[in-house]
Amino acid sequence: MDQLVSLLAYEFVQNAIAAGFVIAIVSGIVSGFVVARNMSFAVHALAELGFTGAAGFILLRLSPVFGLLVGTAVTAVFIGALGVRARGRDVVVGVVMAFGLGLGVLFITLYKGYANQAFAILFGTITGVSRGDVLLLVAIGAVTLIALAAVYRPLTFATVDPEVAEARGVPVGALAVVFLLIMAAAVAEAIQVVGVLLILTLLITPGAAAERLTPRPGLATAYSVGIALLCTIGGILLSLVTNAPVSVFVTSLSFACYLLARFVIGPRRRELRLATAPGSRAREKATTA
Repeated sequence: MDQLVSLLAYEFVQNAIAAGFVIAIVSGIVSGFVVARNMSFAVHALAELGFTGAAGFILLRLSPVFGLLVGTAVTAVFIGALGVRARGRDVVVGVVMAFGLGLGVLFITLYKGYANQAFAILFGTITGVSRGDVLLLVAIGAVTLIALAAVYRPLTFATVDPEVAEARGVPVGALAVVFLLIMAAAVAEAIQVVGVLLILTLLITPGAAAERLTPRPGLATAYSVGIALLCTIGGILLSLVTNAPVSVFVTSLSFACYLLARFVIGPRRRELRLATAPGSRAREKATTA
């Protein structure tokens, strides 16, 4: 404990915790929609092609972080424009991802120096975040959450029942593209913690665990954010104490939270809801009579 307290005085630790806090909030909120809209594969594609963008920017001697943003944004537009319907979306995602990964390999091959920054994006570099990076993450996170708040009601409607929403004039196709762009920003942030190879941890697991805890969308979002915060900040602190990679602890904590939600807490909460439901009390009285 004394070691951890002493480490908290260092600026790089403070930057890591601040960045993790911002990333966890954004990821936790977006995660619920990712799970509800069955877009896990799209998250993977955005992460992989974000790496392609970073590799391309490194080849041009530009910032890999901005390349990451550009790569995820361009991928989001392509997927949204070509595969709005869930039925054909996975095929489009697979085609775009295969092409993008080929470009990423080409960019890394053409680069003559050591592409340490690009490879760091694969595994996450949260302890290497600077104060300027934190401010950039805060700006990206704020824009992401504002955009999500602006489309929250129609996006929820289109997520729950897309056919009825489209029949009532909700622009389902445009909302799909907007949400993909929101996902792109969230992916670009989450990569700073867990890297491209483990991106599903923060963009899928918190929402999947929260879905097992409650059927109420608002409460599920709060649970998702709480789980993301626990896993991210807990992973950073455990990494500082043990010198092991942050991604190991973030993924382990996330998996543990999902198992608890699915097999322990979730079933008990469902039993409690059924036991306290008005219909169950009436049936209990009828059987005792």
